Amino acid sequence: MKVYYDKEADALYLKLSEKAPEGVIEISEGVNLDTTSDNQIVGIEILDASNKMDISTIFSYSIHIDTELKPKEVA
Repeated sequence: MKVYYDKEADALYLKLSEKAPEGVIEISEGVNLDTTSDNQIVGIEILDASNKMDISTIFSYSIHIDTELKPKEVA
């Protein structure tokens, strides 16, 4: 995942895939999902980002790995 923030435009973009987006789904005003033709989410755009979230959080992260997850068995 790559994170881009344009301070001048106050726009945040989370690039989730190297696939090119072919469509967009607006999930709320100024929050859009970029999708492929088969509806895979490849990016998230947040406009007016500083009013929708704490921008300082985009520069820090934590990872939680659930060791209890097990693969599904195929019948």
